[in-house]
Amino acid sequence: MMEVQSELYRRELLKGSTETLLLSLLATAPMYGYQLVKEMDSRSSGYFRFKEGTLYPALHRLERDGMVEGQWQPSPNGQARRYYHITADGRRRLDSMLVEWARFTEAVNLVARPDTA
Repeated sequence: MMEVQSELYRRELLKGSTETLLLSLLATAPMYGYQLVKEMDSRSSGYFRFKEGTLYPALHRLERDGMVEGQWQPSPNGQARRYYHITADGRRRLDSMLVEWARFTEAVNLVARPDTA
């Protein structure tokens, strides 16, 4: 039961962090969908496991809002892949989100772990 609650909580945290995580990855290099999934899994040591139902709607929202741009490019095997690039607006948004994230985590730690904050 505890593990189910933990998984539900993790999903809720991910919902609120998806945009920040995606923009953070794309700030390092343009990537296509499956590459984003693998990179997220690798960098988080398996903690974040994006599914298509989470990834592509988030990418489409970011693209619609001008935070990323998608471009079709051929891959080495000849199959076209849609690579996503962060835009200047996306970088500004990410910077703002990371500042807010630092404030948020500091405030949570002040409440949840007052002896270590």
